[in-house]
Amino acid sequence: MDFEIYRGELVAFCYRMLGSVHEAEDLVQETLLRAWKARDRYDPARASVRTWLYRIATNVCLTALEGRGRRPLPSGLGLPSDDPEAPLKPALDVPWLEPFPDARFDVEARTDLRLAWVAAVQVLSARQRAVLVLREVLAFSAAEVAEQLGTTVAAVNSALQRARAALADVRDAGAVPEPDNPEAQAVIQRYMQAFEAANVPALVRLLTDDAVLEMPPVPLWYRGSRDYGRFLQRVFQVRGSGWRMRALTANGQPALAAYTPVEPGGRWRLHTLQVLTVTDGRIAHNVVFADPRVFDAFELPGEIPTAEFRRER
Repeated sequence: MDFEIYRGELVAFCYRMLGSVHEAEDLVQETLLRAWKARDRYDPARASVRTWLYRIATNVCLTALEGRGRRPLPSGLGLPSDDPEAPLKPALDVPWLEPFPDARFDVEARTDLRLAWVAAVQVLSARQRAVLVLREVLAFSAAEVAEQLGTTVAAVNSALQRARAALADVRDAGAVPEPDNPEAQAVIQRYMQAFEAANVPALVRLLTDDAVLEMPPVPLWYRGSRDYGRFLQRVFQVRGSGWRMRALTANGQPALAAYTPVEPGGRWRLHTLQVLTVTDGRIAHNVVFADPRVFDAFELPGEIPTAEFRRER
């Protein structure tokens, strides 16, 4: 039996459950190891290989989540700040939600990998998360999910109803275009150009009025284009202009790797990974990650020389 063909979708499943791609990869490895050891006991008359693997993965995730809190974003922990000079002190004791590196995994359905959706799922109980993802994202039947969780169809339906109610606001927030949507791409290109030029007025014009900026592992966050712009003004005062940006995707959303100049005309050093939400031709949300573990997951180079950026342009 070839279990490896399911690795990508299993990583996405475990990521939706735990909010960490690093943990997801570890749990998928454990899942495949358990499946290999139990392969002689697999009964094709009871379930397909895929369904069987998801049952193992679900149990592995539920065990990993026992006694554990959720992985939040800063906006899930407190009120926004209106002070652009607030200290940028990281909260390293918080297990922050991580972004998902699209390019490393062949995952067809990315809609329910959106950062806002995964963050909202973290509020659910572990079993509610499992029911929601297995039923709504992966389209397993209620009977299959009941078998996977060792419970009844009625219990599965009840858990799904509660999970849907808890996530109603997220699902009703409006459609988010795919990263290759021409309008979204145009907005991202203008954002990149303005950011590289440290042009705060141009950046603010690309934002929705209530745009959100957050920066895990710093628990600080801002709401509104005015405060977003005031904070960026602070960043450029400290770091200067001459940034370089690389476009990629994360969680099925546009993302940018931001590189700050180390020396004029010389090298650029990786500063942040920014995951953006574009709605109605404007940027509504930017989650800015500065964790080296996130950079590693996206396989981003720490420094880039001038010549390489010239080749890209």
